[in-house]
Amino acid sequence: MHAWLCENPIGVDALTWKELPTPTPKAGEVLIEIKAASLNFPDLLIVQNKYQIKPPLPFVPGSEYAGVVQAVGDGVTHLKVGQSVACLSGTGGFGTHTIAPAAQCMPLREGFPHVDAAAFIMIYATSHHALVDRAQLKAGETVLVLGAAGGVGTSAIQIAKVMGAKVIAAASTDEKCALCKSIGADATINYSNENLREAIKALTGGKGPDVIYDPVGGDFAEPAFRSIAWRGRYLVVGFASGPIPSLPLNLPLLKGASIVGVFWGGFAQQEPKASAAAMAELAQWYAQGKIKPVIDRTMPMAELKAAYAHMGSRGVKGKLVMVN
Repeated sequence: MHAWLCENPIGVDALTWKELPTPTPKAGEVLIEIKAASLNFPDLLIVQNKYQIKPPLPFVPGSEYAGVVQAVGDGVTHLKVGQSVACLSGTGGFGTHTIAPAAQCMPLREGFPHVDAAAFIMIYATSHHALVDRAQLKAGETVLVLGAAGGVGTSAIQIAKVMGAKVIAAASTDEKCALCKSIGADATINYSNENLREAIKALTGGKGPDVIYDPVGGDFAEPAFRSIAWRGRYLVVGFASGPIPSLPLNLPLLKGASIVGVFWGGFAQQEPKASAAAMAELAQWYAQGKIKPVIDRTMPMAELKAAYAHMGSRGVKGKLVMVN
């Protein structure tokens, strides 16, 4: 097997494509031949030693992937050789093969292509947990999605629409705003050339959004929160822009609003049954054609460094997927 190995977490340039012995699965594990692996923001942070989870060195990055089971370890009964699966295990995806915990593998129904499956779990599970569980979103409410053209942003638009909400999508270019419209957003804001607060006010008749979905952080967090509706829920999903914002705590008081943390990884660990039920609902929505990952492009696994550069340029719309 071959894989991109991180031996020194100082950035993407230090990754090397190496031939490694193909491992044998232990009890509770499976060997997967990887067909597709998607690039998520944590995949960049982890090779820079900036992510909250720091795997022991050396490791193969690639948190999320899909492929075909090649071998199963003792005690694995729900998966068999030749079966297609998707997996989010945190590492291991950027290679030709990997060992994965069988419990973390999602069997794929027929008609669920590997490319879509590799781009599915992290973004949709995060957005489902955020909107359905943490925000308790109701039909007819208004959701503002920041960073709306990215992976989690596009999934949030789709899930909010499935739930009957009105969606305002905020993104940094007209092209990204057009993409958001094409997947269901009711209105868009280009925050590169529009005043965010004024645009939100105009689009909500001065009421503000009931739910704000923020995977970006940075400079837009405070103006967005100042625009939130009474009893609004501000979802803290991530900090893709880099800086972690500070909010004056008088704002939630004055707005009667909540600041709600969204950590899907913690939720999946602490509440596995609820997480599994959410994944089952998402798989059903996919089968019904209600949700579908937006794929920016697919690239050969050998071009991983170029894919990282494309992601770093903020040009990605939806998800980047590496294929073998």
